[in-house]
Amino acid sequence: MSSVLARRLRRLRCLPAAAAALLLGGVLAAVPVRAQVGQPDPGSASDPEPVAAAAALPPGPVELAGPQLGRPRVGLVLSGGGARGLAHVGVLKVFERAHVPVDAIAGTSMGAIIGGLYASGMGAVEMERELGAIDWGAMFANRLPRESLSQRRKEEDFEISPAIEVGLSRIGSEPMLPIGSVSSRELELLLRRHTLAVRRAPSFDGLPIPFRAVATDMESGEAVVFRDGDLAQALRASMSVPGVFAPIEVDGRILGDGGLVDNLPVDVARAMGVDLIIAVNIGTPLAGRDTLGTVTGVTTQMINILTEQNVQRSLALLDPARDVLIAPPLGRLTSASFDRAADLVAAGEEHAERMLPRLAALRLGEADWLAHRRAQARPGDPPEPIASVRFEGQDLTQPQRLSPVMTVRPGQDFSVERVERDSRVLAASGDYLHVDYRVEDLPAGTGLVYRVEEKPWGPNYFRLGLALQSDFAGRGEFNALLSHNRHWLDDSGSEWRNRIQIGSVPRWFSELYVPLGAGSGPASDWFVALHGDASRRRQTLYEPVGATDSGRDPVVAGRQLRAAAEVGVDLGQPLGELGEWRVGLTQQLLRVQPESQDAVGASRTGTVLQALRAEEQALQTTLVMDQLDHASFPRQGWRVRLAAQTGRRRVYDTASGEDFGPFHRVEADLTRVASAGRQTLETTLKLRHARQPQPDGVAGHYLLGGFHNLSGYESDQLSGNDTLLARLTWSVRLTGQPVLTRGIFAGVTLEAGNAWLAPASMRLSQLRWGTSAFVAADTGLGPLYLGLTWAPLGRPGVTLMLGRP
Repeated sequence: MSSVLARRLRRLRCLPAAAAALLLGGVLAAVPVRAQVGQPDPGSASDPEPVAAAAALPPGPVELAGPQLGRPRVGLVLSGGGARGLAHVGVLKVFERAHVPVDAIAGTSMGAIIGGLYASGMGAVEMERELGAIDWGAMFANRLPRESLSQRRKEEDFEISPAIEVGLSRIGSEPMLPIGSVSSRELELLLRRHTLAVRRAPSFDGLPIPFRAVATDMESGEAVVFRDGDLAQALRASMSVPGVFAPIEVDGRILGDGGLVDNLPVDVARAMGVDLIIAVNIGTPLAGRDTLGTVTGVTTQMINILTEQNVQRSLALLDPARDVLIAPPLGRLTSASFDRAADLVAAGEEHAERMLPRLAALRLGEADWLAHRRAQARPGDPPEPIASVRFEGQDLTQPQRLSPVMTVRPGQDFSVERVERDSRVLAASGDYLHVDYRVEDLPAGTGLVYRVEEKPWGPNYFRLGLALQSDFAGRGEFNALLSHNRHWLDDSGSEWRNRIQIGSVPRWFSELYVPLGAGSGPASDWFVALHGDASRRRQTLYEPVGATDSGRDPVVAGRQLRAAAEVGVDLGQPLGELGEWRVGLTQQLLRVQPESQDAVGASRTGTVLQALRAEEQALQTTLVMDQLDHASFPRQGWRVRLAAQTGRRRVYDTASGEDFGPFHRVEADLTRVASAGRQTLETTLKLRHARQPQPDGVAGHYLLGGFHNLSGYESDQLSGNDTLLARLTWSVRLTGQPVLTRGIFAGVTLEAGNAWLAPASMRLSQLRWGTSAFVAADTGLGPLYLGLTWAPLGRPGVTLMLGRP
């Protein structure tokens, strides 16, 4: 992204909803009437001119390409309206069946996308098939599927929810929020894919059907009409809905949705030299009083009012004697109803059928219709073999580092699938606002250019999170979390990440990640990671329980303060999209200080808490492979984590003195998730084993107990050097499109596990059982649970938890 665009976007950032609505109102109020209606065609997309300046152009209509038709030339006008614009496809289907010709198209926003694809030679039936096959949730997802991200990005999801990201272009600058609530990445690839065949058209008049698209200059408030240039870029610019899609820069202008100034561009179509207009208006009608009780409702209504004003001015330009208005009644279908695509197409089709008597005079005979459609067929012009691949638009990042893991190479035949796959590889880094490509026709073949625009709120990224837990019996924890990632410290792609936790469990973590193989690509880069971790927590210790002892009245031995610090260095290698492995050295210090001794526990068992100090030097290795589609409430996928440590441990406590010797630990976590419809089944297995010097009476290294960690027992109630936990979770998604969450879920768990001090005492017959029932939501601050817990040897309880169990 150019520094000019970054500076301009910062001036438009971080507007509250009401302020954004006032800004849009100001934009519309400032637009001269001449910029919205009745002007000749403006300049080209390569040098887009505002309509208000078009009066300087020569008077008279723009002649349509092709011979004189011997019939009225029909101009089709398609309005914006988000998902409601899919009704345009139904209207076009009826036109094709009834042999109603279209000789020119002008569209805005979603109307520009449908109109532009039709103008490029895509038939209505093909368009319905292509749009009907789209997963609209994935189409507008903020980032790529989690499975395709690097392991560093995947692990961050387990720490803090990725939903809220704040950025700084540099330390000391003002915080900046993303300038769009959804990503336009997949939309841009779709538009590029379906307009490649007409890339050689000298102007939009040279398309199979002459075409115009309308956008808004977000700085001046003027309408910008595209009549040549990059068709895919023009369509994307026209649908840059403020607050939804980020605006894009075209020839120095920051362009937003054309609906702000001309949502039904009748004047633009008239300027193309047509004899009559068929206008299809699917704009969102004004809402009722019952929607005006919230800021969001008032803001939406304000934007709709302002848009409706320019639509009414356009409708006044229609000639009732010759022009036709088609306004399908779409009822409760809204601009966000992409999941109702089939219903929207059907509604447009049904209403257009009823309008056919008004269009009877335009219908062509069979021979004339076939000749008309042959003339409007999409050209067969596939790109030639690839002669070169290059990148443009970067300022700080080095996208060429990804070349080794990209599939497109010079000398290969052009493949849309491979080019789109590589575009997603670039987007997976998380550094770019836009990733697009274009095709250049070179003497030696096809020049492939990947265009990237860096996020203006980077390269310092911050995430915020909360973690809290309450058992409604006076016990609970609260922590605030902040993460900081600094990308691209150098040209090799080094990163620095920090995690700060403040509250019941203060913690600080920092890691410097340095790729060693600059130019080899992140899927095969060896890397070095220097890391440090420090934490402190107060822990309740429970007296050990026998294999069949009831935990209904757990005996508290006391409470202690544990402080730990660790530094280490790892050498590792990513395993493509699967995960990564590491091997490294660590140095750890642990101090345990008793804070209170429970008199009841001491009298029953004779256990006396002691101060403890431990030092460890270890060699460790970790393998993580993660293909879960979501870190919280996954729907599909699997995850494996294997870790091992071996080294020397020195332990000193006031009762036993000093103990020094070797230790080793092994950990294994396995998760498998599968879904059918709204129902999901998740299977989790966790195994822990430790052999280490340990003073008498000190709890084992690993802990069990708590919500989803052997529900029905107190948090950390069971301890041992060998633990096992198996959990089966069934859940059902309750809502399809919840507000402020990814989903609301209900479910139950069945859990089995136990902790043993030595492997010789492990018996599957000694497994303890627990269960929970919960309702939950995946929020922007993390997963939120309200659950009931129970265990046969434990006791019933209620848990409220924000954060991962």
